[in-house]
Amino acid sequence: MRHSHRWIGRLDRYLVRHVSDLPGGNHDDFFRRLSASANHGKLWMAVAALMAAFPGKTRRAALHGLLAQAVASAVTNGIFKTLLPRTRPLPEHLPVFRFVHPQPTSSSMPSGHSASAIAFAVGVGLVRPAIGAALAPAAIGVAYSRVHTGAHWPSDVFFGSALGAGAAS
Repeated sequence: MRHSHRWIGRLDRYLVRHVSDLPGGNHDDFFRRLSASANHGKLWMAVAALMAAFPGKTRRAALHGLLAQAVASAVTNGIFKTLLPRTRPLPEHLPVFRFVHPQPTSSSMPSGHSASAIAFAVGVGLVRPAIGAALAPAAIGVAYSRVHTGAHWPSDVFFGSALGAGAAS
């Protein structure tokens, strides 16, 4: 177990180093804003509100997505962040212009943003596959944004995403 933990840490640092090496540009603002829009599930609640304007399966898909997001958020933030305390990336891991300020203070493991994003998209997709597929890039973008802005390690995002997918099923 200890060996796999070190391997994951090395892979995390390797991947963050490569994200850090990306040139700065408009994408930095985009990912910072995308990440912020998903704080407290606001992005997904807004999408669900829009979807609720349509009757039938689309409204049910929105409800399924919100329920999946709620379960993912509760499990991630209420259970796993307590059981798996982990420090977040430090400012020296990413360029200062990319690093999110203020940095969250909760455990880095797992990513709640990733769990909620993937849970919502998968939850919607189980009822309305085409809408879930359309939401997938935004959900993946939110998950990636957490690494891009230094809020999480890649393994935090992976684990959070897996929890989100599980919550939706």
